Amino acid sequence: MRAIWTGSIGFGLVNIPVKLYSAVEESTLDLDMLDKKDHANIKFKRVNERTGKEVAWENIVRGYLINEKYVVLDKQDFERASPEKTKHIEILNFVNEKEIDSTYFEQPYFLEPEKTGTRAYALLREALAKTGKAGVGMFVMHNREHICIIKVRGNALMLNRIRFEQEMREDKELSIPKTKAKPAEVKMAVELIGKLTKKFDIGKYKDDYTDKLLKIIKSKAKGAKAKPYKPMKVVHSKASDLMDQLKASLSSGKRKAS
Repeated sequence: MRAIWTGSIGFGLVNIPVKLYSAVEESTLDLDMLDKKDHANIKFKRVNERTGKEVAWENIVRGYLINEKYVVLDKQDFERASPEKTKHIEILNFVNEKEIDSTYFEQPYFLEPEKTGTRAYALLREALAKTGKAGVGMFVMHNREHICIIKVRGNALMLNRIRFEQEMREDKELSIPKTKAKPAEVKMAVELIGKLTKKFDIGKYKDDYTDKLLKIIKSKAKGAKAKPYKPMKVVHSKASDLMDQLKASLSSGKRKAS
């Protein structure tokens, strides 16, 4: 793995030099964009809108538009905005991880200690494991400030980048009816939920869509004829059918999308 960020964690007066690694990898297929006419690969270029000429990465700068004029920023400007946060994660406080709404979680990373920080790393890891807590901190990556939590996963410390509260949308703009379910329906739905409730095991869930898509690709590569396509029909449940559907679900114990 390649480190994507290098810095340190501040834990009281303890400083832990660390490297940050992505903890996830995509399971989707890497598909290329092609021209429908001749299957030529589609390339994206960074083009100057005035000259129409391509611009090399080393000649690209970032700017902010104010009063119809761009203010250009360089690397030092981003670091001046918060120099202590560009290379440092200060743990501000500790919380019970269960208190954090899962909708705020954004991206997980592994933290690896530098050689000079192994003892301090082990200290924080064992203290978090013993208390069942997670540290909350702030840091800057890719010229943007992030809030994060640091917790234990296996033998490593894991950093989870989480969203700020102001980034979450409200449901006020959605057209959600004020319909109320009947008590008998709720009772039966609760019974069905109880029947289908099991301990969560992430290992049971596989990305079989990608596997099926890869089989289709390999089959087409061999010149095999594709099977007739049958689009899925979305069937909307009628209110009068709800009780019958709930009863049938309880008796069969099978979940079917409707």
